[in-house]
Amino acid sequence: MDALTSLRVFREVVDAGSFVKAAERLDISTAMTSKHVANLERQLGVRLLNRTTRHLSLTEAGSVYYEQCSEALDILQAAEAAVGAQRARPQGVLKVTAPGWFATRKFADILVAYRERYPEVLIDLRLENRFVDLVEEGYDMALRATSDPSPSLIVRPLCRVPFVLAASPAYLQKSGEPRHPDDLSRHRIVLPTYTNIETVDLTGPDGTFTVKNQAVLKTNDTSMSLQLVRAGLGLAYFPQWIVAPELASGGLVRVLPAYEAFAPSVFAVYTSRKYMTTKVRTFIDFLSESLAEPAG
Repeated sequence: MDALTSLRVFREVVDAGSFVKAAERLDISTAMTSKHVANLERQLGVRLLNRTTRHLSLTEAGSVYYEQCSEALDILQAAEAAVGAQRARPQGVLKVTAPGWFATRKFADILVAYRERYPEVLIDLRLENRFVDLVEEGYDMALRATSDPSPSLIVRPLCRVPFVLAASPAYLQKSGEPRHPDDLSRHRIVLPTYTNIETVDLTGPDGTFTVKNQAVLKTNDTSMSLQLVRAGLGLAYFPQWIVAPELASGGLVRVLPAYEAFAPSVFAVYTSRKYMTTKVRTFIDFLSESLAEPAG
């Protein structure tokens, strides 16, 4: 039995959490998966996994062995990828998850340009305002906006996206335009449910002011927020990407333009630092280039 294959099977069993799931991912039988792990245990003379009908866990020796063999496999895969990248063009399905507010002309233009450069890649983009388990749900990568990325994630920063406070001209004419952050306590706010902005710090020429937002309605859909604000329900914080055309056309008005709200960073999130396919690498590089902020 090939030792390298047994190592790969063992890592897949641990990552998948079961022999059945690992066998499905590797396209081999469950019995063969079990034989590979048993082969390693026999060669090492130790038990690597504790098995029950419902649970699978690493032994102390198995935990040490898993860390070491994972690193060795990553190095080997990185070497293979480095050689293959010199001749292989990115191709295949690239499954990506991103926040719903990425549905903008700006991001669409980036996808079109990437497609023109790499026509053999089919991007499967899922826009959803929830946390996605990349491994469990079969994603190649994620795009996430946060000011504090989890240290457990492998991330690459791409850009910052300022959020701006906006309202319809009709609403401001009826309710009055806020001139200072303190005035916001008298206004209705449409709040997103996918991020916590019950309290926001607004920074302007006269300092930073903490504003407690009084929600008139909450929604997990940015497009719905946009429609509600257009209809005059109240104010809302929007990613600058999605509201820029509305501000330019006069359909919406930026409220308190002298004050800056929060500006989370967008990160590319992926599962392996030492090994990634050319489709993932080229997509992240292309995003980094396209979203780079101008110097100064």
